[in-house]
This record gives sequence, C-alpha cells and structure tokens, in this order.
Amino acid sequence: MKVRKIVKAAVLLAAATMLSGAAGSSTARSNWDSVVAKTDLGHRIGNPNARTKLVEFISYTCPHCSEFTRQSEGPIKQSYLAPGKINLEVRHMVRDPVDLTVGLLVNCGETATFPGNHSAFLAGQPQWIEPLGKSTQAQRQRWTTEGAAGRRAIASDFGFYAIMERRGYRRADVDRCLADDALARRLAEISTKEWARPGISGTPSFAINGVVMPGTHSWAALERQLKEFL
Repeated sequence: MKVRKIVKAAVLLAAATMLSGAAGSSTARSNWDSVVAKTDLGHRIGNPNARTKLVEFISYTCPHCSEFTRQSEGPIKQSYLAPGKINLEVRHMVRDPVDLTVGLLVNCGETATFPGNHSAFLAGQPQWIEPLGKSTQAQRQRWTTEGAAGRRAIASDFGFYAIMERRGYRRADVDRCLADDALARRLAEISTKEWARPGISGTPSFAINGVVMPGTHSWAALERQLKEFL
C-alpha cells in the first residue's frame, strides 16, 4: 500500500508540473512578437488572447506610414507585442497600382514571413519610391497595364525584385506572387470596404478594440492611446 501511495503521489506531482508548464507557456512568454496568423482582413501579430487589440490601417506608398513604421517598430515589439500585452493586426489600404503590387509581395510566401516583408518595404520606402515622382508617361502606362504584366513592370522599375531577393525569394517566386490575380482582387475589395469605415480618413490610421482612434496618425499619439487602454 505504501508503494502504491508513493507512485500515485509521484504521478500527481508530474501531472501538476506539466499543467503548470503548459499554463506558463501560454501566458508567461517574451516572444509573442514571433506569433503570426492570417485573418480575414490582414495579418495578426502577437498574443491572440491579449485584451488590447490594435489594428493598423497602412498603405505601402504612404510616406507617413513609412515614418510611423521606422519610429514605432522597435518600441511596439519590445514593450507591447513581445510581452503579450497587445496583438497587432495589419490591414492594407490600397491607394494605387504600386501599392497593390507591394501588397502582393508582402503576402508572398509563408505566413511567418509577413512581418519581415512588411517591414522591409515600409522601412525602405524612401529609397525605392523615387521612381514614382520621376516617372515618364511610358512608364506610367506600363504600370497601369492590367494584370501580372503591369505588376512585373512595377517590380522591375522600383527595384522590388532586389528587395525580395534579399529576403530570400527567387525571381520565379516573385513572379508567381505577382501573378496572383485572385489575391489582387481580394486585397482591392477589402481595401475598398476599409476605406469606407467611419473614422478612416487617411493612412496610417488605427483602431483599438474595434474603436477607430480619431486624430491618431503618429507613433507619439498612438502610444498615448495604448497606455490609456492598458
């Protein structure tokens, strides 16, 4: 009987330890910023069970969006995403054919590659966007060619193939993503609906727990809002 009791106690202790470890792994972690999931409207990064849910409405050809990303990326990861205080959903607001082309490229590959792709294009925007202001009529006509041909012209003129190559993509992979007409239509449709959302007047814009934050278009303003919600 004594041996049975000792064995039973050991089993119960082991089970309790396993349960405690499982609970800790779902809450007490410091790398929630590496958790990425696709949503119906974009990509969600961070703790899916976080009480505070932030949505970014972003355009890849918006200079203010690029500035916001360069200022906010580090602080959001370190102080809010990694410790699991918030989750962040990125939704793409399409403004032009170049913007749509980048949207296809940031979606290229596995879901886990999205944050890196997203950051590469927004952080590097001041360098790659230069042709937009110096384009010729012939270039603009090529860019507005319908379908994959127009998007390949954009990728070539703006140096997107080189950006994706540095991200580990072969040219064939990039062309395959640029030819995804179904995703292009879906991104455009989602964007049209989001632009009609009350309170969205430009990019970047933000919503916290489903409420659009009026007049909040910078990292300084958004951080004040996050601190209030937390």
